[in-house]
Amino acid sequence: MKIILPGPWYRHPFFSSKICLETEKQIEKIKDYGIRTVIFNSECGQPRKEGAGDAVDAPEKTGQTIAGYGESADPSPEQMEIRQYMEEVIHDRTMPSPEKARAVQKVSMFMMKNLLEQPTSSNIEEAKKSIGNVVDLIIRDDSTTRHLLQITSHDYQTYTHSVTVGFLGIALSKVLFKGSDEHNLHELGAGFFLHDIGKVRIDTTIINKPARLTAEEMAVMRRHPPYGYQILRDTRQLTHECRQIVLQHHERDDGKGYPLKLRGDEIHLYARLCSIADVYEALTAFRPYKRRMTTFEALRLMKDEMLNHFHKDHFDQFVRLFTDT
Repeated sequence: MKIILPGPWYRHPFFSSKICLETEKQIEKIKDYGIRTVIFNSECGQPRKEGAGDAVDAPEKTGQTIAGYGESADPSPEQMEIRQYMEEVIHDRTMPSPEKARAVQKVSMFMMKNLLEQPTSSNIEEAKKSIGNVVDLIIRDDSTTRHLLQITSHDYQTYTHSVTVGFLGIALSKVLFKGSDEHNLHELGAGFFLHDIGKVRIDTTIINKPARLTAEEMAVMRRHPPYGYQILRDTRQLTHECRQIVLQHHERDDGKGYPLKLRGDEIHLYARLCSIADVYEALTAFRPYKRRMTTFEALRLMKDEMLNHFHKDHFDQFVRLFTDT
């Protein structure tokens, strides 16, 4: 059945308001979002390719064997369409800030979901254009940025986590590097969004496990930083400095992080910023096996029990992102 969902496209979990109902899961997802009526669409075109019409929070498909990281093929039609949607939303001067924030979040999640399923060089390059638009928005639009920082996702997936860490990392970098020509915020923003790209090489049973990982599973999971660095190196994406975000974002100032057990200033500045955003998002995200913390609870825990993990001045600036909203 071909239908049109009511209201703006960014208020439901599908990429387009025109969809072809093919599964019970699609119907349940529509109901879960409180949509009770739809419009029959006799003019709907052919169904999209698999993935384009899926709900944002569908199960992840990372963990597959992916070849051709360095290929120079054109980006996927989905990734190009996502960039067009992103530009449309960000340049819409009539859209109120709360709605723009929701729309940017939704398009960003589709972008990362598609990218993690097809992490080719051309798709990464196309995604960087979308991320560049997000960076420009955060730099110039304080109102929409405040709403972006307040949005929480319904489900924890690698792509939802990556998007939130991307927003947080860019917002923090804006504060720390404002007016500086030494830092390329477009490249830096891409590093934040792509910090977990190495998880595409981790088995999906570990990625999607609805419980705490065993010691053996955690050992496998901890391989994702070097995996991600290798992907970006092989695809010749990001500067060497920004690749350090991917490699070092689980390092800790006290030297007890991974994979290199770096300490303090041995950790790249950009990775130290990503680490703060990464931990905060993990604490405040929904997980099946733990309660989601509020912003206050997460920041309090990070201050009281984890402050030796981070650069204190950077953490203080991070806290101010929320006290100023």
